[in-house]
Amino acid sequence: MSRPELVAPPEIFYNDDEARKYTSSSRIIDIQTQLTERALELLVLPDDGVPRLLLDIGCGSGLSGERLTEHGHQWLGLDISESMLDVALEREVEGDLILGDMGQGLGIRPGILDGAISISAVQWLCNADKSCHEPRIRLKAFFSSLYRCLGRGARAVLQIYPENLAQRELILGFAMRAGFSGGIVVDYPHSSKRRKEYLVLTCGPPSLNTTTPEGKGEDGESCSDEDSSEDEENQTVCISDRRRPRKKQKVNKKGKGRDWVLKKKEQLRRKGNVVPPDSKYTARKRKDRF
Repeated sequence: MSRPELVAPPEIFYNDDEARKYTSSSRIIDIQTQLTERALELLVLPDDGVPRLLLDIGCGSGLSGERLTEHGHQWLGLDISESMLDVALEREVEGDLILGDMGQGLGIRPGILDGAISISAVQWLCNADKSCHEPRIRLKAFFSSLYRCLGRGARAVLQIYPENLAQRELILGFAMRAGFSGGIVVDYPHSSKRRKEYLVLTCGPPSLNTTTPEGKGEDGESCSDEDSSEDEENQTVCISDRRRPRKKQKVNKKGKGRDWVLKKKEQLRRKGNVVPPDSKYTARKRKDRF
């Protein structure tokens, strides 16, 4: 099964049918519950009974937001899929919902949030869904605006599914440049199915109170990042299969070959354009003269 972010942009992939199917799946609900509970654990909010104002980035239909409500917190939910937010309204979630693109900045008043969580959303920023999209610019806009809207010392816990090591480093790098301190927490690093990665960020410079917690191991005990780095040293790196090539990208001396032409024709067909059928003459170079 293909990763959703490699199939289509989120506002298209999560249409009305997909949004309802996603929300009604008991498996998805169980996974969302576990991930949200772990994110709240890593958020390390004070246990004083005072409700906090949290931001749920990529809130979808409100599955993760319901866990925030159960813990007594108030929350804002941001998502780019109108269909997902419609389902959240039908379910009468208690959070305030915002339709918006996190890659363009959050647009929230500075310093008002006590924390932020995100479940399986931030890796979407590594894809260029439009010709005007540049993943690095979108990551910079997202982390800069997130840093501004968090209170001093507040944490953000972003659960991500990076496609490879380069994507993980790209996301972490822009978080650090925005001013955050922190790092990656990996739960169950040696399990291909249970492995989960959390970007744990603190608003402000590093200190004794901003140390990154350790991940969970198979036996439930904590494990360090050294245990999870051994399997990643030999991974190939790229940003995304769906990322558009740069205009200034160098072309080999032979030019654009048949595979490239067939790929571009298939992309145009998916967009509904009328494209001539493929044949043995496709991408064949004409002679200088007849």
